[in-house]
Amino acid sequence: MCMFGSTPCTLNVTSQQACLMEGKPVGTIQDMNPGANIPGFGMCTSLANPTVAAATAAALGVLTPQPCTMVPAGPWVPSSPKTLIQGKPVLTNEATLTCTFGAGTIQFISPGQQKVLV
Repeated sequence: MCMFGSTPCTLNVTSQQACLMEGKPVGTIQDMNPGANIPGFGMCTSLANPTVAAATAAALGVLTPQPCTMVPAGPWVPSSPKTLIQGKPVLTNEATLTCTFGAGTIQFISPGQQKVLV
């Protein structure tokens, strides 16, 4: 979920398909591409997003949300740097991703996997 988005979305893991947990692929820090990995968060309410700022200005200062156009500002952090899948650090439920376009912080509200057997 993005702090400025109106709806949560589901992370689509495409960086690897070899390691599964509870039948689902485990995410890595490379799963951050808009559209492919992160479908979007509905409507954005961040005035740091140029489309929201323009629409709000046109509405004489009344906040006017616009469709989410997430642009990641680098990879997910913090990852689990000691746990790698095909050389890529895995995502944990504490990982966050920053959006450059809307200045929002994206974080997990449900990890998708509930237990790990080692």
